Amino acid sequence: MSDRIHNASLRERLMSADAAAALIRPGDTIAMSGFTGSGYPKAVPRALAARIERAHAAGEAFQVQVLTGASTAPELDGVLARARGMQLRLPYQSDPTVRDCINAGELEYIDLHISQVAQDTWFGFFGDVEIALVEVTAILEDGSLVPASSVGNNKTWLDRASKVILEVNHWQPAALQGMHDIYYGTALPPHRVPIPLLRPDDRIGEPTLRCDPAKVVAVVETHAPDRHTVFNPPDDTSRRIAGHLLEFLAHEVQRGRLTAQLLPLQSGVGNIANAVLAGLADSGYRGLSAFTEVIQDGMLALLKQGVLRSASATSFSLSEAALAEFNANVDFYRERIVLRPQEISNHPELIRRLGCIAMNGMIEADLYGNVNSSHIAGSRIMNGIGGSGDFARNAYLSVFMAPSTAKGGAVSSLVPMASHVDHTEHDVMVLVTEQGLADLRGLSPKQRARQVIAHCAHPDYRPLLQDYFDRACRASYGKHTPHLLTEALSWHERFIQTGSMRGPMGAVGGR
Repeated sequence: MSDRIHNASLRERLMSADAAAALIRPGDTIAMSGFTGSGYPKAVPRALAARIERAHAAGEAFQVQVLTGASTAPELDGVLARARGMQLRLPYQSDPTVRDCINAGELEYIDLHISQVAQDTWFGFFGDVEIALVEVTAILEDGSLVPASSVGNNKTWLDRASKVILEVNHWQPAALQGMHDIYYGTALPPHRVPIPLLRPDDRIGEPTLRCDPAKVVAVVETHAPDRHTVFNPPDDTSRRIAGHLLEFLAHEVQRGRLTAQLLPLQSGVGNIANAVLAGLADSGYRGLSAFTEVIQDGMLALLKQGVLRSASATSFSLSEAALAEFNANVDFYRERIVLRPQEISNHPELIRRLGCIAMNGMIEADLYGNVNSSHIAGSRIMNGIGGSGDFARNAYLSVFMAPSTAKGGAVSSLVPMASHVDHTEHDVMVLVTEQGLADLRGLSPKQRARQVIAHCAHPDYRPLLQDYFDRACRASYGKHTPHLLTEALSWHERFIQTGSMRGPMGAVGGR
């Protein structure tokens, strides 16, 4: 299969996944490619996990530290977690076994803004990087690398690692070549210069990744698919959430705060996000742009329909049907999609200057607009903050969306006090549930609380939130942001104890 390896010296380093995994030592920090189930190495992690399991069976200690772009797939995160082969993992994950290991205290996990990972690696905050394990589409004659279906942190991994292992995946379409834009103009403080990107579709870098051939110790060929994302058709709740947000955007256009082309869109991954994207087409928008992290099903459809003229991201996250559509029309999409390193796709200065509309999901929000997007009941990690913080803090519009309840109504997504805060009230402008939309801009804390209760809370929980707020306004230590500290987290405590935030006869907390 070596028709994708055009550099003669690197072709000589072809070997099996087992042989490549044998080059990794216990205690190594391995920086792996991959972002939301795309462009991750498929073969060497499984071979490494098998080697670790053999070592553990022989009574030998063997763990590694794993850095990625974001979440990967069972062939990477899953196999290494099941083998108890990871001592440390960062920055974002979504694998159930990894999550269980983290919450059981068996795996150290660092959750941080994904725009910061490259810089923090350059500063050495995570120690030395012994191995970069990166999937690519092809190796060109000069040794440069055609990236796969994600870019993520690969530029930094190749630059900082002492040794490089490449997986050349023939499943990745050769026509991806030319879709990527790898910018090499970033620097650490105090040597930074402005990034010359003025529009979301600007190309400011190179179409391939640089790699010192002398660092490449192994090349492994594979033919394996990316992880398919499963998107269910939008349900009534998702459509109602999308409808509230689309009505809000239409009002912003009418008021002259937005033009008919809106502003560059950023959208989190999921069924609600896809429902919003579908609604944009139905609302008659045309010629929009996206400056985001992930190209998902809804964005491919908008590009095909002309609703989006271009989309900039760092990765794909596609269903099987959308992937087939992309592969069948890759030449069309290559002219309209730009894949960048995540330090550029999520760069705070670019997000602020372009004026993005950020639309992300949440686990819960409190009365005052503080949002938790990463933890259950304050202590158990779900997936991580990902890039939502990069966009929320810097967007022109920062929107968070979720159904008003979860677990069949046993949990309210609107609570007196968030059990964990990823996005403070200062960074959250709009909250949306299927019940309605709360525009929090220009409001004081108590004014925000009244909007959240009136427009976002589920009817089963609205009286309970109102009761808590009224009593807090009377008895709180201070009247600026009223809280009853003995009750503020009682909803979460009740959930932990009983499995529901609702008590007998609807009582909540210290009543």
